[in-house]
Amino acid sequence: MQAGKEAKGRHSTMSESGKPILYSYFRSSCSWRVRIASCCPGKWSQRLSRPCCLPSLLALALKGIDYETVPVNLVKDGGHQFSEEFQALNPMKQVPALKIDGITISQSLAIIEYLEETRPTPRLLPQDPKKRVFVRMISDLIASGIQPLQNLSVLKQVGQENQLTWAQKTISSGFNALEQILQSTGGKYCVGDEVSMADLCLVPQVANAERFKVDLTPYPTISRINKSLLALEAFQVSHPCRQPDTPPELRA
Repeated sequence: MQAGKEAKGRHSTMSESGKPILYSYFRSSCSWRVRIASCCPGKWSQRLSRPCCLPSLLALALKGIDYETVPVNLVKDGGHQFSEEFQALNPMKQVPALKIDGITISQSLAIIEYLEETRPTPRLLPQDPKKRVFVRMISDLIASGIQPLQNLSVLKQVGQENQLTWAQKTISSGFNALEQILQSTGGKYCVGDEVSMADLCLVPQVANAERFKVDLTPYPTISRINKSLLALEAFQVSHPCRQPDTPPELRA
């Protein structure tokens, strides 16, 4: 079956289910941010032990959302994000995109902010305005100042022989600033001792740093917070190695 037809069939089936639909790619750090906010502790063990359940991700934990996933392969056949069907969902041709409450939202931080405003428990943005602005500052630093500079579209432009050096340089530059900020804002997590939107941005970016073999020794605060977050089950089950579209050789 052709990729476009397969995606269309899944789209119509999931629309009939009435559940929100997350268009995602297993390795996309932007998609991972959203997945972290939508994992279900009550179904985690079932999800990990039964691969047939993976396309239907039940969410009762961080935001209590029951949603389904449509994988969008960013590499195969030149990238399924460039299909006419997906461009109709997101003209920027990027993941994630979320269909929920009768609308389609793109951009991970916009999605998280919408979920926060419509499903405010538990909080991912602190009530205290100073803490809240720190969460947004850190989230924007990662989502706008680091990740876009080392994503797939940029790496294609710098050339195969320059990709590793470019990614290491851009991530290290951002982490130099982030480490300094987290030394003043951090507690157990990025801002104090409660999980926030900033933490949803941090963990995927550290995974990117590890994938590009960035030396994390100069960043003890980043490493400490990341380790604490990875101990939480929501971060574990949303990991790229445990997604419906994860290649067999990358599964954990």
